[in-house]
Amino acid sequence: MSLHRLTQIVMGVPNVEQTAAYYADFGLQPVTEESGAPALFSTVDGGEQLRIVHTPRRRLVELGVGAEDPDDLDRVAARLGRLGVPVDRAPGSVSAVDPGTEVLVRVEIAPRLDQTPAEAAPYNIPGVAARRHERAPGILREGRVRPRKLGHVVLGSTDQETSQRFFQEGIGFKVSDRVTGLAAFMRCSTDHHNVLVQQAPVAFLHHTSWQVDDVDEIGRGATAMLEADPGRHTWGLGRHYIGSNFFWYLKDPAGTFSEYYSDLDCIVDDALWKPGDFEGAKSLWAWGPPPPPSFLAPEDLAALMTGSHGSGE
Repeated sequence: MSLHRLTQIVMGVPNVEQTAAYYADFGLQPVTEESGAPALFSTVDGGEQLRIVHTPRRRLVELGVGAEDPDDLDRVAARLGRLGVPVDRAPGSVSAVDPGTEVLVRVEIAPRLDQTPAEAAPYNIPGVAARRHERAPGILREGRVRPRKLGHVVLGSTDQETSQRFFQEGIGFKVSDRVTGLAAFMRCSTDHHNVLVQQAPVAFLHHTSWQVDDVDEIGRGATAMLEADPGRHTWGLGRHYIGSNFFWYLKDPAGTFSEYYSDLDCIVDDALWKPGDFEGAKSLWAWGPPPPPSFLAPEDLAALMTGSHGSGE
């Protein structure tokens, strides 16, 4: 696959300072910039992956996608042109706006992600005692949870079919699974999904998702976030069916959900994966508590639709 990862997102919010403080608590590393510059954060393996800027309402402003070389950019530009999408071609990137999500997608030449493998935790299972005479490493960890990389974003689109065509036929994403009549899980890497586009009454950013080492790190990260503010809790702990990943969702001060995840399905050979069509509960989760109504339909959607979303500052 010539596309190989998400590089960076630019998140627009009306309350930059409060939202930036939240993502610092979440475990992203603030990057020092000149005074007055927008908030910038990095992950352990992905580098600078989140920039927060001021916008009147919360939204995803820009999505970066990594490509291998200029030929890849030429192919993306040609495919977008065939869809009738205006394209901005620069020496190291090609950019276009998806009208359904209102997101500027920038495909740029970028190095592939090189992740240092996490140490595999020994698990005792029936018939196999892999860990003897010692406590589980997961309960002995004391350091802060640090996300390893940006995994995916979920976007609301006012025209899901057009947005899916933009990402799939234009940018070059591949469909991993579908939710009948509602959404498509799409990938630009070996991860099961990097972008999910779902039908919505207004273009908005539903959530961002950040990889951590394992389910213990999900629990530790969420626990620390809730100790600081119990109102951040949204949904978890659970395990998704589509993608298979463990999850815990929290909510930032702007109203966008953020997810800690681990153990996502990996698709290395496209020929060995058959996309499925799902509906009902199975399209959301395999086990865990049921999702709250506010996860399915965020409480500020009406305000986003009317443009009356407050700043919170």
